[in-house]
Amino acid sequence: MSSPMTNPPSGVIHDIGYRKYDGPRLGRRQVTRALFAQSLRGAYGLGRSARAKVLPMLLLGVMCLPAFIITVIANVTSSIMTELPLPYSRYVVVTQGILTIFVAAQAPVSLSRDLRFKTVPLYFSRPLERSDYVLAKFGGLATALFLLLTAPLLIMYVGALLAEFPAGRETGDLLLALVGVAVFSVVFAGVGLVIASLTPRRGLGVAAIITLFALSFAAVSALQGIIRYEVGNADLAGWLGLLSPITLVDGFQTWVLDASSSAVAPPPGDLGGVVYVLVTFAVIGACWALLNLRYRKVSI
Repeated sequence: MSSPMTNPPSGVIHDIGYRKYDGPRLGRRQVTRALFAQSLRGAYGLGRSARAKVLPMLLLGVMCLPAFIITVIANVTSSIMTELPLPYSRYVVVTQGILTIFVAAQAPVSLSRDLRFKTVPLYFSRPLERSDYVLAKFGGLATALFLLLTAPLLIMYVGALLAEFPAGRETGDLLLALVGVAVFSVVFAGVGLVIASLTPRRGLGVAAIITLFALSFAAVSALQGIIRYEVGNADLAGWLGLLSPITLVDGFQTWVLDASSSAVAPPPGDLGGVVYVLVTFAVIGACWALLNLRYRKVSI
């Protein structure tokens, strides 16, 4: 009998198919682009469960509903009306409650889950800079908001053309309104993401975003009304519009784009218009800087 030491057991090597990757290795730009696309799709629940699609798609439908009604009214009364009942530039402010809910629901989805489940370091373990992560998330939510706000304006535009309103006038008004929509989208996305980045708890982020947008707009509008109509100081009422993101961007498009104002008081003169523009860009820059600062503190 031979001992185990003289006859060691033999083994078999199995080829289970592992192969070395020989394809192209994508860099920062492609990774950022993929994260942007994932953030944009996630804002509407695409690629997620059916339950995740309900709220964003419902809000999109509710956002478009007034546009359908305006379109019907314009076409039914086209013989006596020569323009839409509601200008394109005022649509965002009139429906700002829906916009606020969308931002409050989707900004925490974009950031809070990564913070809560501590998946942010996994992103930074790839060839992705922290500024790339912020750019992809910021751009994804801003684009989602732009699409949300553009859809009803396009419905109104088609309705105006069907009512045989002047095509040149309607096209010009629409393009100017889209510039305002872009500014609204960037400001709302930036403010919403800054708040969402401060807490891993989604519910807390939702409540904080709604509180900021809704209460600031209500408080500023009430104070503007009191000061303008009770005190009689329209200039001071106009300056108060700087204190709410909604009235701030509305004042921006009122002065820059010569749009119809939905605020209680517009910017006070040319000086006020310049200040509104500077503060708008300052808010966007501050949101970008704060988000980058926030994610510098996330360790790998």
